Amino acid sequence: MRGHRTVPHTADIRLEAWAPTRDECIAEAVLGLVASFADVTGVHPERFVTVSVPEGPAEDMLLAVLDEVIYRLEVHGEVPVDVEADGADAIGDDIGDEDADLGDRLDLRFAVAAAEAVEPVGAPPKAVSLHGLTFATDHVRWACSVTVDV
Repeated sequence: MRGHRTVPHTADIRLEAWAPTRDECIAEAVLGLVASFADVTGVHPERFVTVSVPEGPAEDMLLAVLDEVIYRLEVHGEVPVDVEADGADAIGDDIGDEDADLGDRLDLRFAVAAAEAVEPVGAPPKAVSLHGLTFATDHVRWACSVTVDV
């Protein structure tokens, strides 16, 4: 019930992710973004980093986390090899809530490794585009779709 995939897009990457909760969906989007440029199979993390995003619209939270992945790659030379969502936002809590896209603060735990430790499989991401960004729940699962500039 949770996963991610990339779909063809002219000169960029189109990433889709889905999961039972908002936070798990964002974690899947991180894993999908990483899979678009690096094979992390068998790579052991060097350390753990907590990424906290203040509450706000789900789309803004998704963008902030994906931007953090790009920042860590470009500035710190590190790649998340695994991601864990803390205190996931359950679908059931959103049903009938008109402010369902305004959730609690998001805390993700990145297990990171040096970029040199992963196998490159594609162009590294440069930015996340606002064009065509979607992130919503159908009360069964959360799903997002985003375009990444490479």
